[in-house]
Amino acid sequence: MTKFTMAALLASAVSAGANAQIPAPPDGEMLSPEYTGKVYSPYAERDFPSNVYFGDTHLHTNMSVDAGAFGNRLGLDEAYKFARGEQVTSTNAGPVRLSRPLDFLVVADHSDQMGFFPDLVAGAPNILANPTGKDWYERVKAGDGVAVALEIIGMASQDKFPPELTYKPESAPYKSAWEKTVAAAERYNQPDVFTAFIGYEWTSLVRGNNLHRVVVYRDGGDKGGQMVPYTMTAPWGSPNPRDLWKWLANYEQKTGGQVLAIAHNGNLSNGIMFPISEQYDGKALDVEYVTQRAKWEPLYEATQIKGDGETHPFLSPNDEFANYETWDIGNLDVSEVKTDAMLSGEYAREALKRGLELEARLGTNPYKFGMIGSTDSHTSLATAQENNFWGKHSGAEPSPTRMTHPFMANENGAIMGWQMVASGLAAVWAKENTREALFDAMERKEVYATTGSRMAVRFFGGWDFSDKDLNNREPAFAGYDKGVAMGGDLPANTAGRKAPSFMVFALRDPIGGNLDRIQIIKGWYDGQKQHEKVYDVAWSGERKPGADGKVPAVGNTVDAKTASWTNTIGASELGSVWTDPDFDPKQRAFYYARVLEIPTPRWSTYDAFRFGVPIPDGAPVSTQERAYTSPIWYTPK
Repeated sequence: MTKFTMAALLASAVSAGANAQIPAPPDGEMLSPEYTGKVYSPYAERDFPSNVYFGDTHLHTNMSVDAGAFGNRLGLDEAYKFARGEQVTSTNAGPVRLSRPLDFLVVADHSDQMGFFPDLVAGAPNILANPTGKDWYERVKAGDGVAVALEIIGMASQDKFPPELTYKPESAPYKSAWEKTVAAAERYNQPDVFTAFIGYEWTSLVRGNNLHRVVVYRDGGDKGGQMVPYTMTAPWGSPNPRDLWKWLANYEQKTGGQVLAIAHNGNLSNGIMFPISEQYDGKALDVEYVTQRAKWEPLYEATQIKGDGETHPFLSPNDEFANYETWDIGNLDVSEVKTDAMLSGEYAREALKRGLELEARLGTNPYKFGMIGSTDSHTSLATAQENNFWGKHSGAEPSPTRMTHPFMANENGAIMGWQMVASGLAAVWAKENTREALFDAMERKEVYATTGSRMAVRFFGGWDFSDKDLNNREPAFAGYDKGVAMGGDLPANTAGRKAPSFMVFALRDPIGGNLDRIQIIKGWYDGQKQHEKVYDVAWSGERKPGADGKVPAVGNTVDAKTASWTNTIGASELGSVWTDPDFDPKQRAFYYARVLEIPTPRWSTYDAFRFGVPIPDGAPVSTQERAYTSPIWYTPK
């Protein structure tokens, strides 16, 4: 599938000749100490993950009520076939296919009203028996689906859905929908070729503000099918994350299975995704909250179609790359206007800093998460590539007008169609492409987010890395031997160094843009305040940092008229060993890497070129695809 073959830089498995022995050294030539007494082939008997797999952990089909309401007529089969690399026909825009198959997929249809819309379109007897249901059915058949969609979504978000049409979790229609979901995952799961996880999205809305979580099972249908999903609707569910965590614990206790939750991108949560003192309901954060969140939510969705969630210019004014595809107008049906004060409860970097403070106060860091990206597409099509972007929902599939129509509007303003983001992907370092191996990697946070590019990134932290470790062309051996990978905690300082060192390296997407730079972002807590700093640690070309310490821009080769670019700037690979110059052993800290590509055309530029329409005012002509690794944490003794 899409497993990278980068034996040289990333110590990954080579597809052809992976078991071949390298030639023996000439007589009298001694092996280096790193090889003495070990298996001679560097590709055999590894005890660390050597493959990176790319997938989507957040895709909706027509089984989700909002996806179906906005026109999606593609179901579970089409979603899996498309993710595996097969061509399918989209709802509105014709044939579509990925440039490369994905390695794994989580179909994460909404827990509430799962399966309702396919039944509505089919005219199921239980729906036609209700006057409102019959009216919706007739209007959808007559082509009035958008108006019906708005009614359905409005009722659902305000908890005013007709009781007779509510798909209760214990009802036969709901159970049937879940059985179909589980059966499809079982049908398309093919170990070592393509992994189909069982999953769903717990659909918590608090005053219209998004607290969703994607629930992912390590298990097959024998366990995953035993309990229907947890919903937000009383009396069968709750919008409170504390109650979801109880349900997850109950699932594992009852079935003997394993499950985790991924917090939804929080930039539309109106500040309630990452609380620092109390939950949205006024209940103070306590030991139970921080320990349970840390246990059940090892990952965060840092980027997706509804905006990038790494950081925001208001939160990171000294970061010249902070203003990247952010959405900050508030969520659906808000009862309060979005304010700057809310932003600190929505973005990943700020959450990581808050976690350090909460750990100092309550003993556990609830926001000690790894970072991934996913699409949150509601089209059944997992598209995150700029030149092959099929939009958020079926009404936003490629067309000459999709960029100029409002995508979403509320009291804070409007998000236009061109502001959808072609993002993102989850990258997982694992030994093999199976549910068990990928899930275990997610649990240990050996993952990273990309905005759609399939660049390969490694990030290690320790106390004794040197340029020699990086330059031997197989640095993963030293990375695991002398330190920890992304998602881990710095080991004890047995080397006696004054500061930790970090080894980071990246290889460009084979069909993407060259690399601009690698940065390491540090956050720390001094006992009174939270801090952050961005360090350029590797960059392409002969650029030199200015008086402000910042590396100049890499340049831009994008030609908007032809929606093209050239890889005449940037580098195919970058790497560095960097030691923290501002380290204080008394302060809690985290470090993560951000890798930037050179500018390439944005999806809206491709649309303008293909449809012969203008690029909308305000739409960027180019974008710099990027990756965010999971952090590595330092905790004082």
